[in-house]
Amino acid sequence: MRLEVHLESGAGELRSMQSWLRSDPDVRRTAVTGARGNDPRPGEMGSALDVLQLVTGNGWSAASFVLALVAWRQTRPQRSRIEIHRGDTVIILTDCTADEIERATRALDSAAEEDRDT
Repeated sequence: MRLEVHLESGAGELRSMQSWLRSDPDVRRTAVTGARGNDPRPGEMGSALDVLQLVTGNGWSAASFVLALVAWRQTRPQRSRIEIHRGDTVIILTDCTADEIERATRALDSAAEEDRDT
């Protein structure tokens, strides 16, 4: 399964999140992460990192992934909105309440189940 994580707070925060996820044993064991940027806007040099991509494998746990994102977000002085994109599905974490975490986990589990069925 391929996921994209978008942050509104910039490349530094994206690198921080990537490092956090790579240090989480459950995520590191079951997902490969990489960052990518968009084409530069007029007047900009190079591209800015703005999307963290994850490719998950067998044994991947949506709950572990979402909880790792929530834990990372709680360490940040400015708690950015996190968007998780999986195909046409967009999951947004803003307050990271128990209900929000449960909905995100359920949506990602459903997407993983669809992948297994195809």
